Amino acid sequence: MTASTGSRNQTTSFDLELLNQQFETATPKEILAWSIENIPTGLVQTSAFNVDDMVITNILYSELKHPVPVIFLDTLYHFRESLELVAKAKEIYNLDLKTYKTPDVDTREAFTAKYGEALWDKDIAQFHQITKIEPLLRGLDDLNTVAWITGRRRDQAVTRATMPIFELDSQGRLKVNPIATWTREDSWLYVAEHKVIYNPLHDQGYPSIGDEPITTKVGEGEDERAGRWRGSNKTECGIHI
Repeated sequence: MTASTGSRNQTTSFDLELLNQQFETATPKEILAWSIENIPTGLVQTSAFNVDDMVITNILYSELKHPVPVIFLDTLYHFRESLELVAKAKEIYNLDLKTYKTPDVDTREAFTAKYGEALWDKDIAQFHQITKIEPLLRGLDDLNTVAWITGRRRDQAVTRATMPIFELDSQGRLKVNPIATWTREDSWLYVAEHKVIYNPLHDQGYPSIGDEPITTKVGEGEDERAGRWRGSNKTECGIHI
């Protein structure tokens, strides 16, 4: 039995419509506690170590004391501050960190040699397929994932406005969005209350942080994800489509 087949067999027992009704007004902690209880194996968190991801990690590791594996995609193009936060979080939480990257390349120079200069400018879809989508799918499969936890919120972008708390991905795995109903203010209030570490770039005009070459600062009044892939019509990297 493949991981995806096992995931489909387990997740089909969940009534997603009923779950979404029951948990629409629940707290992220309650949603994560349900996930832990009902998915004793095969539960993972995917994290880009943005502030919302750090909120979820803190709930799992510090409040619920349930250290699930955390998948991080090392695209080789992260900001230095982002990588420093990953290392700091690993130390503080003793994270069960699972890092995945593009096969056979370990540096930006090697990536350029294999795929050409500034691939993100020439073919952003291919860049994301190589650096994010393929490594993520490989990681989910390696970990025999039944359900994966994301840090997405409905107010982050119009494309996420109707996002459910519980949904299925294209492989039949359960996808849990515990802070879907939260606002950015809610996340920062949690960070302040619980003294959660976060990326200092958030204080420098980067509300959403992706790869350094294609992430810009966001101006007042702009969508918080406006700095991602600026100048293109992209709203997602492909992981959540």
